[in-house]
Amino acid sequence: MKAYDIIIAGGAMAGATAALALDTLSGGQLRIAVVEAMLPDHANHPGYDARSIALAQGSCAALESLGLWSALAPFGTPIQHIHVSDRGHAGQTQIDANAQGVPYLGQVIELADAGRVFHQQLSHRSAIDLYCPDYVEHIHREQASVTVELKQGETLQAKLLVAADGGRSPCCQQLKIARQQHDFHQVAIIANVSTALPHQGVAFERFTRTGPVALLPMSQGRCSVVWCVSPDEVDHWLSCDEATFLDGLQTAFGWRLGKLLHVGTRHAYPLVLNQVVSPVSHRVAVVGNAAQSLHPIAGQGFNLGLRDVITLAEVLTAASAHGEDLGAMPVLTRYAQRREADRETTIATTSGLVHLFSNQNAMLSATRNLGLGLMSALPSLKQPLIQRTIGWVART
Repeated sequence: MKAYDIIIAGGAMAGATAALALDTLSGGQLRIAVVEAMLPDHANHPGYDARSIALAQGSCAALESLGLWSALAPFGTPIQHIHVSDRGHAGQTQIDANAQGVPYLGQVIELADAGRVFHQQLSHRSAIDLYCPDYVEHIHREQASVTVELKQGETLQAKLLVAADGGRSPCCQQLKIARQQHDFHQVAIIANVSTALPHQGVAFERFTRTGPVALLPMSQGRCSVVWCVSPDEVDHWLSCDEATFLDGLQTAFGWRLGKLLHVGTRHAYPLVLNQVVSPVSHRVAVVGNAAQSLHPIAGQGFNLGLRDVITLAEVLTAASAHGEDLGAMPVLTRYAQRREADRETTIATTSGLVHLFSNQNAMLSATRNLGLGLMSALPSLKQPLIQRTIGWVART
């Protein structure tokens, strides 16, 4: 049996960031095990597939403070402007980096690139042991420790298990951690496209009858597409030929980037709000998509998870410095209390936007277009939205 201070189940974005943040903040004084089922370049890795993430400016700053941003920065495409509109209506609003006094609003990074960078970073930290490919098969919680048995035969013991193993979290399932779910009755189609006109660092979000469609700027003149459609349409859009798909996407998105020229491999993900009732329990903390999987309408999922991860690292390293038991409920409760307000507000705001912009009721349609127009005319009205978009959110 190998002894650690902390075991992290999951080595994709949330788990890797948690391990690196803990190692950095503790000065390498915490022994950490990271258990990840797949190598980052595996074609079927669910955490590092064709998707991209939009890191808010505040998230990039947080990673920079931990010394982690410099390795990711070469793979980022900056977002200089965000354009929000409602298809078939005049209402629209824009957010501009210069107007906010920041170098960029966010950075778009392909998950495959992030996976390779973080995997390499983990392998260079002497206080972190990476078990990959491997996964947690059995979890045993005792009064003073938690023990996990890995598929490859290793047995690990620590004061705390951090579940960062994705939205379907096998750890949470095994531990029967209570969850709440809400089905948005939408499916996100994810792909990369090339366009006739350069994106010029603009991220677009357009609301349509079936759900939002977002185009995020990427390297090599490409855009990352998140197109939310109804479940009964998804098979058609996944199986149709390239020309048919591009025609449908063009109709939904419009012509602000000229003609859509090519599309890469398409993937689909059902959109369900899936959150744990509490992110902590005896000897366990839950982070990232394992704690909450959000609708992508506002690009808040990973940014919220990152704030969780960094706060957890701060709480645990402070507790360690004072000689506290890292898995004790008083320590974990401090973490949960610090994150409660941001977590609840972000989840409620995201779900509210889905309801507002997916409802075709004429009164709601008029209200949201008036709202978009007012936000454009009166910048003070959109400041709360801007702060959350940029990631200027207090972690308390």
